[in-house]
Amino acid sequence: MMNSIHEECGVFGIYSTADDDLAALTYYGLYALQHRGQESAGIALNDDGVFRCIKGEGLISEVFSGDKLKSLGTGHIAVGHVRYATTGSNAAQNIQPLLVNHHKGRMALCHNGNLSNSYLLRTRLEENGAIFHTTTDSEVISYMVVQERLRHGSIENAVSAAMESIEGAYSLVICSPQKLIAVRDPHGFRPLCYGVTESGSVVFASESCALDAVGAKLVRDLRPGEMAIVDKNGLRFDTAHCDKEPKHFCVFEYIYFARPDSVIDGASVSQCRQRAGRFLAKEHPVDADIVIGV
Repeated sequence: MMNSIHEECGVFGIYSTADDDLAALTYYGLYALQHRGQESAGIALNDDGVFRCIKGEGLISEVFSGDKLKSLGTGHIAVGHVRYATTGSNAAQNIQPLLVNHHKGRMALCHNGNLSNSYLLRTRLEENGAIFHTTTDSEVISYMVVQERLRHGSIENAVSAAMESIEGAYSLVICSPQKLIAVRDPHGFRPLCYGVTESGSVVFASESCALDAVGAKLVRDLRPGEMAIVDKNGLRFDTAHCDKEPKHFCVFEYIYFARPDSVIDGASVSQCRQRAGRFLAKEHPVDADIVIGV
């Protein structure tokens, strides 16, 4: 059976051509996103095609206690995930990043959101021989990408082709042997932004507070439907899926999910909550001495 829906997770990805400590930076980025998921955490680090991954149940500080973080070693790409799971879906095999092996190498995927057609896609994939090891719709995405990779040359073309079939909410960071890819679904349900550090590392995260935590300057949010690709040739964007669907950003990001000091789609979360509070006070006034945001 598929999971119940889990709305709130946090994703983080970084590509570096410098000697940055990507394991540590990913740890700090996920620590800043801890409010988005407290049940499990994981980091996958790519050292020129050699993947090392550590993940487990608990807070980021619990999963990476002691020397575990150092054991990830060094590399040029890293992705990380903090997860919030509903009852019955927090099994160990569901913890991300999800590692997938295929004939063109390994892939690590982190996903925030949920698909509306995951059951249909999963059934089709199983009919074609796919064997699932988790109950997550995130694995459905990974198999869709692998399936499309058989038809298309590059990982980014495979992701773009998979986007034609998957429906629902997804912000993704995907690590291939040589590339880091970030994708926001065409509706823009879930947030995803990117920034650049002083050393030139490109960072993607669910919220801008994670960029602040690693010293990266926020550049902008990815547009709904936009894909960013980073490799040795630099950063480029694919906008083929932009403006294909009406925009449906989840209002709960501003109301509850996001950290107050984050900026999402150009709007301060803290200021949005203050303004919403003013409207609420006008519509439903209460006798109170102080009001505090969540």
